Amino acid sequence: MNYNQNLLGKMAIKSQIQIKVCGLTLVDEMLACASLGVDAVGFVFYPKSPRYVTQYQAKEICQAVPPNVKSVGVFVNHTYSEIMQIVEGCLLDAVQLHGQESPELVQRLRKENLIVIKALFVKSKPSLKDVSNYEASAYLLEYGKGPLPGGNALIWNWEVVKDFGKKYPLILAGGLTPNNITAAIKVSNPDAVDVSSGVERIPGRKDLEKVKSFTQAVFQGEFNKKSRRIF
Repeated sequence: MNYNQNLLGKMAIKSQIQIKVCGLTLVDEMLACASLGVDAVGFVFYPKSPRYVTQYQAKEICQAVPPNVKSVGVFVNHTYSEIMQIVEGCLLDAVQLHGQESPELVQRLRKENLIVIKALFVKSKPSLKDVSNYEASAYLLEYGKGPLPGGNALIWNWEVVKDFGKKYPLILAGGLTPNNITAAIKVSNPDAVDVSSGVERIPGRKDLEKVKSFTQAVFQGEFNKKSRRIF
């Protein structure tokens, strides 16, 4: 299927809300997602995740990422040295910190000219109230319940973060699917959205028809927010 041909017209009138597809594990699926107009692709370096990739695997994929798409590494309580080794080895554009990382680590990584995204949680720590401790490039907000640091595919009340996005760059995540993304954006007013399990066949393998439906819903949605550029 030629995804470029299907989406070229729609990309010209693309919503300002940006899209990140996370948990990619294969070059061909990353390229298909990129051709559908996503702004960023994510790679999970947390060994307990079913979407975990080694630095070697991620490097192969990152070498093929188009220049208009940002590559994001997802880390959970890694050290500065561990993160920078992978950043430099894979030539990542951004890091997403999904654990209990310190404000000092966020500042140190920002000095490396990286986009630094800090995850905050509604039901765990660090919470939305901790935002003043950090000086991240943007904040990814999700529910924070379940066995893994990520969204665990749980749908939650996205409206609770609406006011957060009035002041801080907001990436919405957790439980997003092609069927609910329009409603989720309307109640939360994010600058970007992050999807993983909601567009998968099995963990780590994307269903490209679902990715297409997800991106089309964002492109075609009528939203009232003038979004900040994150990626």
